Amino acid sequence: MQYRALGNTGLNVSALSFGASSLGSVFKNIDEKEGIRTVHEALDQGINLIDVSPYYGLTKAETVLGKALQTVQRDRFILSTKAGRYGENEFDFSADRIFRSVEESLARLNTDYIDILHLHDIEFGNIDQIIEESIPALQKLKEQGKIRFTGITGFPLIIFRSVLEQTQVDAIISYCHYSLNNNRLTELLPLLQEKGVGLINASPISMGLLSRQGPPDWHPATEEIKRACLAAAQLCQERGKDLSKLAIQYAIANPAIPTTLVGTANPANIVKNVSWVNEPIDLDLFQDVQQLLRPIHNLSW
Repeated sequence: MQYRALGNTGLNVSALSFGASSLGSVFKNIDEKEGIRTVHEALDQGINLIDVSPYYGLTKAETVLGKALQTVQRDRFILSTKAGRYGENEFDFSADRIFRSVEESLARLNTDYIDILHLHDIEFGNIDQIIEESIPALQKLKEQGKIRFTGITGFPLIIFRSVLEQTQVDAIISYCHYSLNNNRLTELLPLLQEKGVGLINASPISMGLLSRQGPPDWHPATEEIKRACLAAAQLCQERGKDLSKLAIQYAIANPAIPTTLVGTANPANIVKNVSWVNEPIDLDLFQDVQQLLRPIHNLSW
């Protein structure tokens, strides 16, 4: 496993990290025992960053993860969770709710501190409140020793620029913006480097677009994007290859992207994903896939 510096935090994170949303049965129902084995396998494979949220499975993901971590030494993992989003349309970025959320997460996760606490999907909140109340609440939690570092997450890239031009956080999570079909996250790299902000890249397979089975029914991408990604998946399959493998290899190949979150509740998938980290990328296949995806490159939803 490769390890890289996460901004100015002093943390060295594995190039591939574990997205624990799958433990909340977000994509499909999971077997809890298998989910726990997956967490242990990820750690055994050298993954050291685990990201979760109370929103995933409406606290189920944190609960299952907490059970998995009960038997693991605390210095073996870097724990990232979130506050501010608690349901499909349930958001509360007030300082009081953030403080209560952290206490709830600490109990579920069986730990007395969180390494990185992110405000979850801040584009659904009021930016003035985020800057004037929510981020100061994170700073207070940091002073209290309940969290070590502060962060924000969101989908629109402009949201990060808006916040970072007015205040400071230690890390961000961006998803679906550094993958084979969309790499606009690179536009943000100079600002992140200037501010010393750690970057966590999520969803290298674009929430299922870049996979054999294709995206879930709820995926918000346009039909044009879905068709192009399906064609890329079929091309890979015809050549006996896996588009997801190519997507993950592409994401971790950039040293400016410290870590990329990959979610699964299957131990075998973790082993497979980690094995891809050090395999050379198939450049011929990569170029052909890029050609197929060129018409939809950097299109979003």
